[in-house]
Amino acid sequence: MRSWNLHEIEVEGGSRSPVVLDSDDAARAVLIVLDPNQSLGAHQVKEHAYVLVVDGKARVDSGGQAVEAGPGTLCMFDPDERRSVSTESGARILLLFAPWPGEGHYRGGGVAG
Repeated sequence: MRSWNLHEIEVEGGSRSPVVLDSDDAARAVLIVLDPNQSLGAHQVKEHAYVLVVDGKARVDSGGQAVEAGPGTLCMFDPDERRSVSTESGARILLLFAPWPGEGHYRGGGVAG
């Protein structure tokens, strides 16, 4: 078993710098800290994606829907579903991607699967 205290992990390199907590063929877990007024612009991935707000508040937008997400809010997205995450006050967010990498995911040397 491995465990992490998501409230205490320091993000080196400043905000928006992803900290990969774990990554294997089953899934990838990434922690991102957003400073006030920062965002993860509209994007999509080839995997199922889960966005969990650990601390702070964030706005999660997808397909014309928006959720004002506080700590403990979990949002799920299908592969290729576009989304954005923004915050006015700052937020700590856990991203989960499964399976990793998804079919068609671009990797530096080419496309997976």
